[in-house]
Amino acid sequence: MAGRRWIEEWDPEDRAFWEARGRRTAHRNLFFSVLSEHIGFSVWTLWSVLVLFMGPEYGLTAADKFLLTSVVTLVGAVARVPYTFAVALFGGRNWTIVSASLLLVPTVAAFVVMHPGTSFAGFLWVGLLAGIGGGNFASSMTNINAFFPMHRKGWALGLNAGGGNIGVPVIQLAALAVIGAGGGPRLLLGIYIPLIVVAAVLAALFMDNLASVRNDTGAAVDAAKDAHTWIMSFLYVGTFGSFIGYSFAFGQVLTSQFGRTPLQAAYLTFIGPLLGSLIRPVGGRLADRFGGARITLWNFVAMAAATGALVAAGLHRSLPLFVAVFVVLFVLSGLGNGSTYKMIPGIFRAKALARGLAGEEAAAYARRLSGASMGLIGAVGALGGVGINLAFRQSFLSYGSGTGAFVAFLAFYAVAFAVTWAVYLRRPDGDRAPAAADTTGTQPRLGYAEV
Repeated sequence: MAGRRWIEEWDPEDRAFWEARGRRTAHRNLFFSVLSEHIGFSVWTLWSVLVLFMGPEYGLTAADKFLLTSVVTLVGAVARVPYTFAVALFGGRNWTIVSASLLLVPTVAAFVVMHPGTSFAGFLWVGLLAGIGGGNFASSMTNINAFFPMHRKGWALGLNAGGGNIGVPVIQLAALAVIGAGGGPRLLLGIYIPLIVVAAVLAALFMDNLASVRNDTGAAVDAAKDAHTWIMSFLYVGTFGSFIGYSFAFGQVLTSQFGRTPLQAAYLTFIGPLLGSLIRPVGGRLADRFGGARITLWNFVAMAAATGALVAAGLHRSLPLFVAVFVVLFVLSGLGNGSTYKMIPGIFRAKALARGLAGEEAAAYARRLSGASMGLIGAVGALGGVGINLAFRQSFLSYGSGTGAFVAFLAFYAVAFAVTWAVYLRRPDGDRAPAAADTTGTQPRLGYAEV
């Protein structure tokens, strides 16, 4: 096992290497990365279900609970930046061990304070700790991106992220089982403590570090200077920001706007995140086949349509329609998560070709910048979840319902559609096909339907 700690030579674009050795190693690391990230997502979204346990005896209003979940989401978003650097500094395997072990801190802390009488400030501080679970996504995606060849990245990244995202509905299902059995929040927290230990141990036993991504923190600086990192961050706000924001808010909207009990809400809240998580690899696969920009473009159209239907359902107080359309919106957010992330390595691959690079040199350039940019994009995208919870908080304070927030989300999806079309699909002159490289010596416009 000791010889596997660091892999010095790694070239997944070499088909002979990939078939002989790369595929098996990459899939093994993917499996255990998914496990750790899955538990990280569960810990991050812990408070989306803990607030359902917090009845009148806790003394918190609906606005307080939306603020609490906003803080948790915010810390998870910010944590993604240093977690991205950590892979280059310590190695993917090594950091997975550390990041999985760190999940014990917020879980044990929540176990201690989860009872009536704890102040709102106390819950906020412990919620801050839970945010570190959101950082696992960035380090996991950066690490797994380096293991797979370009033609498999959409599938691999979609599966890695989707398996992590499933941590959201799984903890909601666990909460449903605990509530249904008459248990309390501490029972739910007690289930996860040993699982965290298992994830850390398995990462230590079965994962690898890639020397090719070691000590390259400058890649993040280079990625931050590229405009496409921030354009894709904006698009990811619309897809993943929606997924994580709605995951935190769905149960609270059902209890606050439609008068559902915590148990009734728990029966419904897991469905959307579950389907949204399962569909994410499909979004990546469709992007591999048809182009991430095309899938992302039409996905925003569908998300806008679904949001319009939610506005109508809210105005007519139709719970069945509201739940059904909300589930559809979750599915679309998951599909868009997969397609947007597939665009990232494609964009930097095309930039490499535009610079005149070829072969392994182009692949290495794309791996370096796409891996670094994923952490930044993931961090900004997660801020969308903060915005969603704050928008719901303000909407309930101003109007007593979430309708005002949904109108704002509809406008955002329209802007995201326009940006996707203008930057990645619009052809500057009639019938000229979008090109990744321009041999005239001028800087090419990055408008590729293939990304």
